[in-house]
Amino acid sequence: MNSLFKRHFALTAGMILFSFALLGSAFMTLSYQYAVRDQKASLDSKANYMAALTSQLLSREVGVADEDFEAYLTAAARLIDSDVILCQPDGQVLFGSGGGEPTDAWDGKYIPQAAVEKLLQEGRYSAMTSLGIFSERRFVSGAPVTVNRGGTPEIRGLILVTISTDELTEMWRGFSVIFFFTAVVVLCIAFLSCSVSSRQQTKPLQEMTDVVRRFGMGEYDLRADGHNRNDEVGELARAFNAMADSIACAEQKRSEFVANISHELKTPMTTIAGFADGILDGTIPPEKEREYLQTISDETRRLARLVRRMLDMSRLQSGDMVLSQTEFDVVETMAQVLISLEGKINGRKLDVDARFPDGPVLVWGDPDSITQVCYNLMDNAIKFSTPGTVIGVSITTKGGKAYVSVRNTGETIPEEELPLIFDRLHKSDRSRSLDKEGVGLGLYLVKTILNELKESITVTSKDGVTEFTFTLTLAR
Repeated sequence: MNSLFKRHFALTAGMILFSFALLGSAFMTLSYQYAVRDQKASLDSKANYMAALTSQLLSREVGVADEDFEAYLTAAARLIDSDVILCQPDGQVLFGSGGGEPTDAWDGKYIPQAAVEKLLQEGRYSAMTSLGIFSERRFVSGAPVTVNRGGTPEIRGLILVTISTDELTEMWRGFSVIFFFTAVVVLCIAFLSCSVSSRQQTKPLQEMTDVVRRFGMGEYDLRADGHNRNDEVGELARAFNAMADSIACAEQKRSEFVANISHELKTPMTTIAGFADGILDGTIPPEKEREYLQTISDETRRLARLVRRMLDMSRLQSGDMVLSQTEFDVVETMAQVLISLEGKINGRKLDVDARFPDGPVLVWGDPDSITQVCYNLMDNAIKFSTPGTVIGVSITTKGGKAYVSVRNTGETIPEEELPLIFDRLHKSDRSRSLDKEGVGLGLYLVKTILNELKESITVTSKDGVTEFTFTLTLAR
């Protein structure tokens, strides 16, 4: 596998090498050109100096063949640490100093005609050439030697100052050695730093990958390290941990849901099977068969309600149940629900305090789903009301919303349990655990339906009075 560490290291190392190669090439080129320009400028200055000195000697009627003349030029050549060549205007060499010593090896030699013409036309000459005289290329700079005769300048000769390129080459090599030595040290440090940096960046990702793999195998208590880092890796770790907490919570709820559903299904099925077997094998006397058949019927209906609500919940969660947005009268809907629950209300000896507007309250929503919401809230209020108390039902309008409230008197729901009562199969130990008919899905379906309709529901419980209030959007 082409790991992130290898790719990151290769990319960084390649960029460092390319940068150094580019920098080195630029440095060597610029330094060499600078050295050449400096050398040429120095030679030009020396050539002008030697031309001026030669002009003074010739003005004093010192002949070229004179020993003093050679001595002056030789001393001057040693002073400027260069080789000096004196030529006639036609290019014939008259004098030359090699290594600072006079020599007659220049007799009969000529410098190239192109150099002569350039000196005569432009008054200066600068090049890197062997002049057809030397065995190697040298830096050469030249200037004409002029003497004033009656106020008129006359070119009496040409002066060429030369120097070997060995000095420049050695200097350039010295620069190169220093540069390459420094580059090697810097590259080693850069590669080491790059390796450490790449390892530090990829190590937490590898650890996180291992955690994700183990988490996917069911170890939901694992969390990624690195959440204290203030970079992208730390942000990724925090995001993963938040996701892991959510998945772990969902998995816990799923496990509880399966356990509760199993229990809720097992209880009526066990009752039905037990009483049916008792009737069939004669354990239950014939005179009590009707009583136990009624119990079987009640448990069967309870089982059917549980299955129906589970199917409704499944359709809501999967999106298969499409909630329409139509106009209907919520007062009429609530009145129908009260009529359908009249038997249960009378059975608990409860009174109903209904406070509805005089006219219809038209709202937008799905009539069947809102009917189920109202039914579940009323059924919940009936089950947990103290016998002989009053159930309050009210519908008010404000700010483009209809507010439907259902209030009952019974046990106070603890404050810490209020955020949980809309969860699947949630039953509080103080009230719902004693409810035989409840399956813990009614309020969950209420919350889910209202969320699908983009509406809200709130609950308060104080001094034994519990009130649910949900909203609907007014149609007019």
